[in-house]
This record gives sequence, structure tokens and C-alpha cells, in this order.
Amino acid sequence: MNKTPTEVAAIVGNIDPDAYAASTVATNEYIPLKFFRRFMAIVQAGDIVATGTIDAKLISYTNGSGSGAADITGAAITQLTAAGTDSNKQVIINLNTDMLAGSTATHFKLSVTMGVAGADLSAVVLGFDPLYSPASDNDVATVDEIVSV
Repeated sequence: MNKTPTEVAAIVGNIDPDAYAASTVATNEYIPLKFFRRFMAIVQAGDIVATGTIDAKLISYTNGSGSGAADITGAAITQLTAAGTDSNKQVIINLNTDMLAGSTATHFKLSVTMGVAGADLSAVVLGFDPLYSPASDNDVATVDEIVSV
């Protein structure tokens, strides 16, 4: 049976593309773990200021209100820097929900920190292998349109 990509994957979180000052930004959404088996966070770095750094990680929560925050073990990137020729590159963090079995985590966020100076960046978090189809039923509200041909 042929499926469209939006039947098996959804945009469940995002960080809007922008030029950010030195700060920490995160997905607006506390992303529920219960709708998908696997997730992929993609951070797209634009130009990193000469002294700038970019760090990204996944943080779990015990509810959808931000309680019980804890870094997810192994779900952090190697720091991006201009000196390391990391401008205009992408990094990916994969998350299998089996990794959190036995924990009290019910939600997570992608958190990105620009240190020393700002950077241009954006990010998207995709959910894969939905427990209920189509996956697009769980898209974030910012998804404006789906076109299939």
C-alpha cells in the first residue's frame, strides 16, 4: 500500500528561522511522546558569528506544562562554531521512545543555545511511526498546508 510521507511523519515542533542573539531558544511546544515511536530534530545553522557557538539538546518533561525537566542522555550535539567551519550546516538528533522506557517522561522539547554571539538558525522536529494514522493529525498548528501529488 502506498502512503504519502505525511501519513507516516509529522512536524511536531519547530524553531522559526531567524537571526538570534546570544540566548537559548526552544520549541514552543511541549512535544508529547505518546503519538510516535521515533523523533528526529533537525537544527539548521546559518551564519555563525566569528566568536559564536551553537549547542542543541533534547529535554524531557514529566507533563505538558514543563515540570520535571531533565536532559535526555545522549541527545545533545557536538558544539557548532564558526572556527570549526560549522556555518551553514545541519545537525540531527534522533530519539527512539524506547530510550525513555521506565522513565516518567511524557513530553520533550528541543533546546538550542547560542553562546557568546548570535547566529542565524531554524529547527524542526519530526515525529515518525505514528501510533495512529495519519501522522499529520499531530502536526503543530504552524503547518499551514499539505499538498500531495
